[in-house]
Amino acid sequence: MSGATVFRLPDLGEGLTEAEIIEWKVSVGDAVAVDQAVVEVETAKAAVEVPSPVAGTVTRLYSEAGAVVDVGAPLLAVDATGDGERERYREEERAGSGNVLVGYGTSTARRSRRAAGRAARAPRPAAGEAPRVISPVVRRLAADNGVDVGAITPSGPGAVVLRRDVEAAIAASRPPEPPGPAGARPDEEGVVRVPLRGVRRAAADKLSRSRREIPDASTWVDVDATALVRLRKDIERADPAARVGMLALFARICVAGLRRFPELNSYVDTRRQEIVQMPRVHLGFAAQTDRGLVVPVVRDAQAMTLAELAAGLRRRADEAREGRAAPEDLTGGTFTLNNYGVFGVDGSTPIINHPEAAMLGVGRIVEKPWAFKGKVRLRKVAQLSLTFDHRVCDGGVAGGFLRFVADCAERPELLVTRL
Repeated sequence: MSGATVFRLPDLGEGLTEAEIIEWKVSVGDAVAVDQAVVEVETAKAAVEVPSPVAGTVTRLYSEAGAVVDVGAPLLAVDATGDGERERYREEERAGSGNVLVGYGTSTARRSRRAAGRAARAPRPAAGEAPRVISPVVRRLAADNGVDVGAITPSGPGAVVLRRDVEAAIAASRPPEPPGPAGARPDEEGVVRVPLRGVRRAAADKLSRSRREIPDASTWVDVDATALVRLRKDIERADPAARVGMLALFARICVAGLRRFPELNSYVDTRRQEIVQMPRVHLGFAAQTDRGLVVPVVRDAQAMTLAELAAGLRRRADEAREGRAAPEDLTGGTFTLNNYGVFGVDGSTPIINHPEAAMLGVGRIVEKPWAFKGKVRLRKVAQLSLTFDHRVCDGGVAGGFLRFVADCAERPELLVTRL
């Protein structure tokens, strides 16, 4: 192995320091080409492929599937086909190009080309053909639980078996178990220990940092959302294909509110002791997935129509829940919208998504007695709460923004007159 090139786990970006090996795509003795995917890893952001930076023969795999590898630790050794290959890799490593995870930094375009090539080469399932499993995470989940994917009815496009299909098969084949965290089993004394890693570890670190660094405060108000609910129904009748939901309507209101109160579309640069106001709105929204709570980001929301914003929210939510979200689509938000009403609750005081300055929460919309035009009537009422960084603004700005959102929810026509 004296002539072998040792390839290490590249810098993952976004503060990520480790990854779990999901599946090796090569074995010792295999020939590999430049940019050929050699291993699938899962970070706290997404499952991604690592390409080989050199062509040659694999001489060693340093870790087994399931191992957690730190950035900079050896992944595999490749006996390059020539000195030129080894020198090119050393130059790229020193320059910081090429030797990065697919989906990060300079490899984004390369990932897109490779994904397009795989899609073009992928055979289409014929009638009667066994369903396909594309995700290695889904494949491993099925294998670990003794599930025959050939017996599963796939719900994904092109007869692809998705994670929810495997989980449904597992649930159907097992007797009921005492409730407990996914993937964890009680010990002899009934104690459950759940490893804090992946998405949950990243979320824990970020939330802890938010609590340490951001002096947050919350304010809230009840709103009569009857007119907003009626507007959604009117849009649905006029254009069913638009699929504009309440989340999209509140997102549109938030974007308009941030134009009037730009202090909340900012973050605090603690190193330079500056408040940095951002000119564009990269709107994050909380999404519950099988891997935990993530915050997909719709970029340049301020430039989108309502229909475009609704489509962007749906696309990012689908990608996150199916594990297809690229790392860059889960970071870089400037303001977060949290619709916790889907859990059937009225209010919350959420932790700000560090390093952002504010988060708007929307509770469930339910019928309640409400004073309307001099009479008490049943109206569609919701609670809105705003948690904000008190360093970037005072209660006047926060209250002004929340009142703007509430007024637009109660009288959506104000969106036209106040823009």
